[in-house]
Amino acid sequence: MKDIKAKVIFNEEIAPRTTRVRGVPGYFRMGLEAPSLARLAKPGQFVQVRCGETTDPLLRRPLGIHRVKGEGSRVKGIEILYEVVGIGTKLLSERKSGDVVDVLGPLGNGFNLPSFTLHPSPFTLLIAGGIGVAPLVFLAEVLAERKIKSVVLLGAKTKKKILCEKDFKRAGAEVHITTDDGTCGCKGLVPKLFEDILRTTNHESLTTIYACGPEPMLKCIAGISERYSVHCQALLEEKMACGFGACLGCTVKVRQAGREQGFINKLTCKDGPVFDTRELIWN
Repeated sequence: MKDIKAKVIFNEEIAPRTTRVRGVPGYFRMGLEAPSLARLAKPGQFVQVRCGETTDPLLRRPLGIHRVKGEGSRVKGIEILYEVVGIGTKLLSERKSGDVVDVLGPLGNGFNLPSFTLHPSPFTLLIAGGIGVAPLVFLAEVLAERKIKSVVLLGAKTKKKILCEKDFKRAGAEVHITTDDGTCGCKGLVPKLFEDILRTTNHESLTTIYACGPEPMLKCIAGISERYSVHCQALLEEKMACGFGACLGCTVKVRQAGREQGFINKLTCKDGPVFDTRELIWN
């Protein structure tokens, strides 16, 4: 973990909100020059970003590492993808190229990648709901480097909220889309698309499900994965104040090993944010 001053390379709006409120912008992608942080980063980890220059807002914002970028073999920095939802991300959206942002990271435990020994022809499913797509692009690019096939399922309320389709395709992934209103891809929720694919596809070489999105979606994905006996890892979108386990504000309930009943608390920021869904106790 490093606390660094990272220079903003770019900060661009990539998609508007479906309904703008008083000129509030939508979805942004920010590039940060942070070589030391980028060299340590793993898919599924996050950074804590100080959005403003004053104590308002006081707390940093946890943002998943969207991509790691470099030139040749030299890793130069990271990208983050975020939605403007409050004062912190609004301030972040106003940062310009050349500005300096205080960043703490990389934090948390990321995704466990498939083993070549156990799966000579591995195939993975990446499932994203809404802004949950942000950390999965980094994962898809790392899987592609390891010659592991990825199938990506993107779910959103409407066509305008589908993000990163081209990024996944550039990484060689097969992409399927579903929207609540049917304006892009299939009409319906992403868990239904997920189950349809499992039902109609030979998934013997499917090693892992990787999912990120709102909790109701993750709960459904976890249940379907269990029914089909496939391993699922979920990246939880919890509110995290400190990001490294000091404030104890991001607890989740997990099953105790070897016991049918009872639970223990783990911290999303320190023990996660990625968890094996078989150990999670959902609300």
